[in-house]
Amino acid sequence: MNLEPLVDPLLYRQVVGRFATGVAVVTTVADGTDHAMTVNAFTSVSLDPLLVLFCAEKVARFHEVVLESETWAVSVLTEEMRDASQWFATRGRVLSGQLDGWPHVRGPVTGAPIFTGAVAAMECRTHAVHDGGDHSIVVGEVLHLDVPDPQGRPLVFYAGGYRSIAPEDP
Repeated sequence: MNLEPLVDPLLYRQVVGRFATGVAVVTTVADGTDHAMTVNAFTSVSLDPLLVLFCAEKVARFHEVVLESETWAVSVLTEEMRDASQWFATRGRVLSGQLDGWPHVRGPVTGAPIFTGAVAAMECRTHAVHDGGDHSIVVGEVLHLDVPDPQGRPLVFYAGGYRSIAPEDP
């Protein structure tokens, strides 16, 4: 039986892009400097212990910083935060003051920035890191939870673009 993959990378991106995801920004602090990165590879892993994961591209500056800091926060973005998603996904942006103009508070446990308009937020400590090809799978133990904007609607990414969730009927 031949199990060699016969997968076109462009078709792969198209197919996996058909899985709708939320959009979040993961943040950390290293040597007094805030670092942030947009992710859509984020999910709950375990209820006992409370674990979540996100994937960080190995060539991104954020990768080494978050692995060294070992603590980080996740802000799940609302529809109104599309600009933040795009900004924190921009490669090579200036680090100094990168959070200026984005309302945030310091997490009470890690000190990592948490967006005040987020639909959900959590602070984590790295529990494990696994190889994931050109990404690292960073598993974190959840240390603190918050719902900054309980009425917010999540920012969704599907088929290569941002989408909205239709409001529920009354």
